[in-house]
Amino acid sequence: MPTPAQPPAFSFESVDAQRVEDALALMGPKWTTWTVMTMLQEGRPVRVRDVAARLPFVSEQLVGKRLATMRTDGLVIRADTGHGAPYRLSALGESLTPVHRTLADWSRNYLSAGATAEAERVEDAVQRLRLRHTTAMVQALDKGGPMRFVHIAEQAGLDYAFTQHRLLRLQADGLVTRTDPRHGAPYVLTYAGRALGPVYAVVDHWSAALPTRWTPPPPAPVTAAQRTHPGIPLGADGARTAAALRRSTAVPASLFSHAPQPQPRVPSYVTAQSTPGRSQ
Repeated sequence: MPTPAQPPAFSFESVDAQRVEDALALMGPKWTTWTVMTMLQEGRPVRVRDVAARLPFVSEQLVGKRLATMRTDGLVIRADTGHGAPYRLSALGESLTPVHRTLADWSRNYLSAGATAEAERVEDAVQRLRLRHTTAMVQALDKGGPMRFVHIAEQAGLDYAFTQHRLLRLQADGLVTRTDPRHGAPYVLTYAGRALGPVYAVVDHWSAALPTRWTPPPPAPVTAAQRTHPGIPLGADGARTAAALRRSTAVPASLFSHAPQPQPRVPSYVTAQSTPGRSQ
């Protein structure tokens, strides 16, 4: 775990949470980042088999499906109109470079300093940030933290049960911690969470170029038989949370070499700046 640096001052309120999460959802499907970076390195139109040859841990069939989805999303285009025509990155896809660089830097500086592929860092970072309402909760904590979960829910306009489950995920992802181990202790952003300003800024800027017709895909339905995380309600918000948690554990461990790291105790100067009335 790297020694955290003091994150630069940044107003999280200045970004559009919905646009940020829409952009992260477009970047989020597994292998999207690997594919974009591979095509950038090739620097020429490529066929499915060309990309698959550079990614031996992904089947050619899956690469083909991912490229087809990326074409629908506007990240790649066909180089010509013939059957089996090669793909190349669109202007939107090429413009992801500064976004990837910022995500990788944030991961390296605040999550794990180990030797990890750049694309792996980016995909891991996106998975930590892409879940619905994560940005709104981070914004609430940045503005008013430390905060108890009920105040976070009220500030973000979310259901209490959903907020509790999302906070568990944010803790596991290293973005949020509690001021002390006591039950009911307020939540506060970790160093990694407080350092998200540059990430949100670059993603928000990139999102302005998204096609207006693009909307994130609907969440997959969850049935009682699919429940893999006991205790998560299967209502509308609970189903989304369960599906997101299930996806987060489906990634092969060999491809993501670092798990969420335990976060340092919150410095006394952070808790000293807590908003009056939040401790009740």
